[in-house]
Amino acid sequence: MSSTKEIRIEDKIFKLKDIKQLYPAVLVKVGQGDETTEMSLEWIDIESKGRVEIAGYGLFVRISDEEKHQFIYESRALLDEKISEVAKQFNSN
Repeated sequence: MSSTKEIRIEDKIFKLKDIKQLYPAVLVKVGQGDETTEMSLEWIDIESKGRVEIAGYGLFVRISDEEKHQFIYESRALLDEKISEVAKQFNSN
C-alpha cells in the first residue's frame, strides 16, 4: 500500500498528484488601489531596474483553473526560506 505524497505550505497540505503548478513570483502594483499582477523573479532581477513597486513575494499553487492558492511574504529572503522548506519536503518524498 503506497501512501499519498504531500507537501505543506504554511497551514495548508497539498497532495502532489493534485498540483498542476507550483511556482514563485513577485506581486507588483499596477493601476489604481490594491491591484497587482504576478511577475517572474527573473524579470524583477534583470528587467525591472526599480521601475515597479513590489507588493510582495509569493509562492503560488495551482490545483485547477478555478483553484489557486497564494502565500505572500514581505521579503525575498522570506520567500527563499519557504522555497527551501518546500524543496526539502520534495526531497523527503
